Amino acid sequence: MPARRAAGGRVSHPDERPPAPWGKAPLAELAIFAGIVCLAIGIFGSHETMIGVGVGLAGVGGMEVAIREHFAGYRSHTTLLAGFVFVVVTGLLFYVAGMVLAYALPIGAACFAVAFYLARRAFQRASGGMSFRIGGMRG
Repeated sequence: MPARRAAGGRVSHPDERPPAPWGKAPLAELAIFAGIVCLAIGIFGSHETMIGVGVGLAGVGGMEVAIREHFAGYRSHTTLLAGFVFVVVTGLLFYVAGMVLAYALPIGAACFAVAFYLARRAFQRASGGMSFRIGGMRG
C-alpha cells in the first residue's frame, strides 16, 4: 500500500493513525473522559440525566475516532457504523415518530444492511481494495 500524504505535507505510513482535522488537540479523548466522569457522577449520585449525558459524550468521542479511522482506510469499523445507524433509526422511529417497536426494528435492520454495504464499500475505496484491516498485523 502506498504511503499517504498527511496534514502538513509529510508522508504518513499506512500503519499510522489518521490525524484529526483540528490538529493535535485530543478532543475525542476529552469527550470520552468527560463522558466517563458524567457517568460516574450519574451512577454514584443517582442522577439519571448525567448518565444519559455521559453515554452521549463518550459515544460522540468514540464515534468520531471510528469515523475518522474508517473513512481514512486505517481500520474498518463497518459493523460499528452500521450499528449506530440501526440504533439511531430505531430510536427515532420508536420515540419520536411513536411507531410500534415491532415495525421500527425491521426498518432499522434494513437501514443497518444498507449502511453496512455503503460503509464496507467506502472502506474498500479508502484502503485500496481491502475489505478489512486488523491493527498490529505486519507481514
